[in-house]
Amino acid sequence: MRIGVDLGGTKIEALALGGEGQVLGRRRIPTPRHDYPATLDAIVGLVDALEGDLGGRGTVGLGMPGAISPATGLVKNANSVWLNGKPLVEDLTQRLGRSLRFANDANCFTLSEAVDGAAKGARVVFGVIVGTGTGGGIAVEGRVLTGPNAIAGEWGHNPLPWPGAGEWPGPPCYCGKSACVETFLSGPGLARDHREKTGEALDATEIAARAEAGDPGARATLERYEDRMARALAVLINILDPDAVVLGGGMSKLGRLYENVPRRWQKYGFSDRLDTPLLAPLHGDSSGVRGAAWLWAEGEG
Repeated sequence: MRIGVDLGGTKIEALALGGEGQVLGRRRIPTPRHDYPATLDAIVGLVDALEGDLGGRGTVGLGMPGAISPATGLVKNANSVWLNGKPLVEDLTQRLGRSLRFANDANCFTLSEAVDGAAKGARVVFGVIVGTGTGGGIAVEGRVLTGPNAIAGEWGHNPLPWPGAGEWPGPPCYCGKSACVETFLSGPGLARDHREKTGEALDATEIAARAEAGDPGARATLERYEDRMARALAVLINILDPDAVVLGGGMSKLGRLYENVPRRWQKYGFSDRLDTPLLAPLHGDSSGVRGAAWLWAEGEG
């Protein structure tokens, strides 16, 4: 039995998978925000409850915001800021009495979709999270690629490539730089761009609905968004040349992206043609917790 835990900013979800990826049990609770000891208690309580429900002990993988610093062993880069600088690995390993595996939530999403999701069978998969933020992860032959700095796949904090008029120096990013891909391709980034061009304060869902109804301002906003995503992903394809790219997060629900972005990225790729598929997620919002469970391969632990 594999247990995955998805430590989110608003909820913590735990899920147990059987050997073929079937769901054996699931539990979810609100995240105790800004309370590190309570967050530890919540994770341990969920694992204990699942194992009690199922009458067995499993391996445990945890998907989290940010990453575990290879230099210090402490959490870094988490937007759930009460985790930063904390010894999460040490504390949970001691509390749960076993070895654990940890990965960034975008890496868990990517792993889930690579193992038994939309990109099943693909050797190299790049997973993109486009929601309130923008992140990414890489899976190679069904395993997460982390890198010596634990930042492999951090696609959202590079500058938007080939900037056009009005895109440079770009919006400030929380990371301290400006014109990061995240500032353009996150949901809030889309809303900001629409507001600046039209004066309308709409969220991504409302912009998409208006574009579908033929509103010219909303259609122009989505066309700018698609071109920016095409540029950003073309650079990624030029470097990694993955077998598939899978979108996740709230913006992945915009169905028009899957046709329009690959059509647009053709002119930015360093090839006569880019045949990389852009895929919708199979497991949707469950991919993060499923990927955390898949951090352990069959027979490990």
